[in-house]
Amino acid sequence: MSPIQRVLVANRGEIAVRVMRAATELGIGTVAMYTAADRNAIHRVKADESYQVGDPNRPLAGYLDVEAIVELATRVGVDAIHP
Repeated sequence: MSPIQRVLVANRGEIAVRVMRAATELGIGTVAMYTAADRNAIHRVKADESYQVGDPNRPLAGYLDVEAIVELATRVGVDAIHP
């Protein structure tokens, strides 16, 4: 069993989907973050859990807000963050 049980994938699109696929193959749970602009994105539904971040008026800023990413990771109890 991996020491990492759940990972927050702090990315979007195809990159996030690939990371989630690899994590799932390793038995690691996945958590996605998404902005309002990406609420229908594939990475959101591929994750075991997903959470909206950021200001809806700044669609990409949520992916770059390190403090918000760490806060989300702490709040949902992940073991790791994949950038």
